[in-house]
Amino acid sequence: MSAVALLVPAILLVIAVWLLLKDRVLRSPIDQVPGPSSPSLLSGHLGRLFHRHEGWKLHDELATQYAAVSRIRGVLGERILYVFDPTALHSIIIKDQQYYEEASFSISMLDLIFGPGLLATLHDQHRKQRKMLNPVFSIAHMRHMTPIFYRVAHKLGDGIAKQVHSLPGEVDVLNWMGRTALELIGQAGLGYSFDPLIEDTKNKYGDAIKAISPALFSLGGLQFLAPFLVKIGSPAFRRWVVDNLLPYPKIQHLKNLVDLMYNNAKDLLSKKRLALKEGDEVVMQQIGEGKDVMSILLRANTVASESERMSEEELVAQMATLIAAATDTTSGALSQILDILAKHPDAQERLREEILQASNGEDISYDQLIELPYMDAVCRETLRLYPPVTEVHRDCKKDMVLPLANPIRGLNGKWMSEIFVPKNTRIIVAIRACNRNKEIWGEDALEWKPERWLSPLPGSLTDARVPGVYSNMMTFLGGGRSCIGFKFSQLEMKVVLSVLLSSFKFSLSDQDIVWNLAPAKYPTVGRISIKPSMPMKVELLKNASF
Repeated sequence: MSAVALLVPAILLVIAVWLLLKDRVLRSPIDQVPGPSSPSLLSGHLGRLFHRHEGWKLHDELATQYAAVSRIRGVLGERILYVFDPTALHSIIIKDQQYYEEASFSISMLDLIFGPGLLATLHDQHRKQRKMLNPVFSIAHMRHMTPIFYRVAHKLGDGIAKQVHSLPGEVDVLNWMGRTALELIGQAGLGYSFDPLIEDTKNKYGDAIKAISPALFSLGGLQFLAPFLVKIGSPAFRRWVVDNLLPYPKIQHLKNLVDLMYNNAKDLLSKKRLALKEGDEVVMQQIGEGKDVMSILLRANTVASESERMSEEELVAQMATLIAAATDTTSGALSQILDILAKHPDAQERLREEILQASNGEDISYDQLIELPYMDAVCRETLRLYPPVTEVHRDCKKDMVLPLANPIRGLNGKWMSEIFVPKNTRIIVAIRACNRNKEIWGEDALEWKPERWLSPLPGSLTDARVPGVYSNMMTFLGGGRSCIGFKFSQLEMKVVLSVLLSSFKFSLSDQDIVWNLAPAKYPTVGRISIKPSMPMKVELLKNASF
């Protein structure tokens, strides 16, 4: 082989490596932003960031030992900004959101798992989907959903009561909350019942939903390869590669979960479309009586113009996305609230008294339920201190200047009131860190204090103008990619709590419960187990109706 023939591929290899590394090797204004030293040249801080236990330590270190904007390292030294400064977040989430897109690895991975649904689309396609879904998450529609929520919550109470009677001892609360959240989105979202909430019933779909977050997080830094992998060949070719050339258990487990969710969503969509085709009488006989999210979406899609209409692929993806997004986060949040109330029995008793006084033996109406002051305070404070999602990632799509609420001192000793952010910079929107920021929440920011919501909030918080869609928090994000179902989630939590706390007392388990970092955090028994679980002592009260 001639020297020229050998030289050409060598030159191409050098060019490829340079294109990959140039933004990491050349000097950048971000280099002056303080941050922890990188523990690995290959993976930077990602090994810690995606570790289900060590990740918490890194988040706390960045939130307490550095300014509200700091720098960490990614693959091969990639610069990543960790941001919880409220002014900077306003620029990223609202003012300049078109230039700070959902991270490419996140979009690609969510597309591979759920398809082109609301979480996996950008620009006009995302806006089109959101516009069509907005009406079914309105307050007016939530009022229609309330009776459905109560029916499911009472079934949950029956199931737990039977378990407490037949097997006195500890109850896996997370399992019940996961099944309940799935049934709630099933009935109110799809007009379909997944689970009768009988004690010994198993549900493969529910198990898959609970497993998807830990399975995805277990891939660690491999998630960052998703944008490149989706460009290799056709979907059929990529599937062949996964089936035949990637025998790794973690990848095969995730593939099986994706297959199960996709097949169920496709089957449910087919049944829903058939019912709508057969007419209103058949639709009214369904569980959601035609008022569920997908029935309304399908009707709207039928009469929409061709440019606004969702494709079959988008509709299937929407179902899988709604189920997964509404199940994992809500079940985790409910479990967290019950865990906190068990640690604060006085707060649990105070909330129970408020519920019993408001209910008078009946279901509390929507308008009264959402206004219960201590119920609202407990939910807000738990969602503030323990958000189900710890952070989200954004990619800067053009050179930008990021304004800061408070200047930070650079490594060169100079103060910076703004940061130049080069194109393609990865940004972590630090939800949990912003919610716990002492500069805006006060010195007691790390304490669980529902009472903070029963008096005027500190001026430092209102002045900060945190760009979240919910209660000066980033828990449900803000802007064009805020959580579309946050009112749905709040109503679910309050209905379930009102039913359970009326009849049950919750106490801590004798077992060690550990919360694991993941796309949606989850508890396990001990640090070794990877099975989501949260046993609690549950006692049926004397005045219980079950």
